[in-house]
Amino acid sequence: RESESDEPALLLTASDVTVRALTEQKVTELNRQLEGKVAQISDINRELEAFSYSVSHDLRAPLRHIAGFVRKLEQHLGEQVDDKAAHYIAVIDSSAQRMAQLIDDLLVFSRLGRGPLRLQAVDMQSLAEEARALAESGQVGRRIVWTIEALPMVIGDANMLRTVWQNLLGNAVKYTGKCEVARIEVSAQQGRQGDYEFTVADNGAGFDMQYADKLFGVFQRLHRASEFPGNGIGLANVRRIVTRHGGRVWAEAEPGQGARFHFSLPAIDVAGARNGESAI
Repeated sequence: RESESDEPALLLTASDVTVRALTEQKVTELNRQLEGKVAQISDINRELEAFSYSVSHDLRAPLRHIAGFVRKLEQHLGEQVDDKAAHYIAVIDSSAQRMAQLIDDLLVFSRLGRGPLRLQAVDMQSLAEEARALAESGQVGRRIVWTIEALPMVIGDANMLRTVWQNLLGNAVKYTGKCEVARIEVSAQQGRQGDYEFTVADNGAGFDMQYADKLFGVFQRLHRASEFPGNGIGLANVRRIVTRHGGRVWAEAEPGQGARFHFSLPAIDVAGARNGESAI
């Protein structure tokens, strides 16, 4: 056997990367299309919010004119007004007030999507207690049993999260209005994804789950206004606020058996949290 040569050698390895190159090209193109769609949707949302704000603002002037002329008509007629005319005036006045409230609610909804979040440590316990006091004010003669468990602190916009609690607890009080004894429970727990899940449960009117997808839409109602007053925008505000905080909102209910509203928020360590801990 001859000895191995000391001469240098060159080893070439070839592989077909056509498939990989085509795949990478396709992924790049899909990412480009996705980024374009996201930018398009963001532009549309900004335009819609600006439009709703502009329309809501411009509608205030004619409403002020309507209310002003109703007052002038009442003064002009004085004691000569008959029952039918008084009824017509009352209908015009109440309709104008309802429209004004709808416009105010639409403006609030628009602002919730436009302004920056002012992030800080937020005491959810204090916000829930504050919202409870507001919700039960004026409920003279009603029996409402409250259970508010220990709630964690979170990082968020305090004013926006205050709106969440005011809407959820206000709804709980409203939709238990026909209960002899209303029971409202507020609790929180650590979710499967490590976030906080807050729950507001009541024994009120409830709703049919087949209509649950309408709950959080703007001006959507599952009950007649004659039964439970409202404009149907509160839960839309809740969803917008929670979504902006990186959470989600959902609900469970049965007609006549009450409802449970849940919302989640990211669990972030907060210095000085209740009992010195950020977890429940």
